[in-house]
Amino acid sequence: MGKLTVRKRYAVRKSKLSEIYKKLEATIGKSAELFKSDMVEVAELSGGEIVVYLLDKKPHLMEVNGNIFPTLRGAVEKPFDKRRIVVDTGAIPFMVKGADLMRPGVLEISYDVKKDEPVVIVDANHKKPLAIGIALMEADEMQSAQSGKVAKNIHYVGDDLWNLEI
Repeated sequence: MGKLTVRKRYAVRKSKLSEIYKKLEATIGKSAELFKSDMVEVAELSGGEIVVYLLDKKPHLMEVNGNIFPTLRGAVEKPFDKRRIVVDTGAIPFMVKGADLMRPGVLEISYDVKKDEPVVIVDANHKKPLAIGIALMEADEMQSAQSGKVAKNIHYVGDDLWNLEI
């Protein structure tokens, strides 16, 4: 992915706003209330794989594979406890360079992690979000796995979406 730039930016219609929040609530439950805002804009980015939603001019939500999920900035500024995977300190340097998450680095997995859906990856010591990934298996499969990839890293601290200037 090259440097991301905003290609097009426009306000979300009120009728579409409720649809966005329903999708968000389907992924993070009642924590979706944290992301309610009167001013929501869509930012279409160069590259086109991810649509970013700006809440009060900040990139706090994104749409990936039809799922609406907080961006890393959104997860840092408005912490929530759903769909999370906690990793040990040994995994941190790899996660912040864009590496996929491997099972040996995982300490905790929330019960609501679903295959092919977004998850927030947090560090064990500070509980701060490090990356957003797509789960490659269900939570119970992850628990019983001993090795292999468990999540594909799609957005991490220091990447183009993190550094996006609006």
